[in-house]
This record gives sequence, structure tokens and C-alpha cells, in this order.
Amino acid sequence: MKYILIALMLVGCSTPVPVAPKFPEAPKILLEKCKELQMTPEDATLSEIAKKIGINYGNYHECSAKNDAWGEWYHKQKNIYESVK
Repeated sequence: MKYILIALMLVGCSTPVPVAPKFPEAPKILLEKCKELQMTPEDATLSEIAKKIGINYGNYHECSAKNDAWGEWYHKQKNIYESVK
């Protein structure tokens, strides 16, 4: 009886259970699209054009920072994922 229990324990412990690490999901804020550039009408004044340029410039830098953060996050997560294998 003792040997049967030991045999069952060994068989139970030797059964391979596949454990596949799941690649993490991307943060939702990084999946959002960048804002579209604002256009000016043909008859816009110089001050209106300058205002749109400032808004577009700010949107560009915000999008650039978000994309840089996405790239950094992705590479870190990929390195972690590959080190687990």
C-alpha cells in the first residue's frame, strides 16, 4: 500500500503542465490615436495661423512623448517576456 501511494505521488508530480507566459496587454492610453492636426481656412489671419501652429506643435510633442513611452514599454516587456522562456 505504501508503494502504491509513493508511485501515485511520483506520477502525479511528473505530469507536465504547460505554463506559457502571456504577453502583457498594452496600456490603453498608449493605444489611443494621436489628435489630428488643425487646419486653417484660406482667409485666416496671421494670428489665427499662429494659434493653430502652436496647437499643432503641442499636439505633435504630446503624441511624440506617447509614442516614445510606448516604444520603451514594449522593449522592456519584450525583454522580460524573453527572459522568462
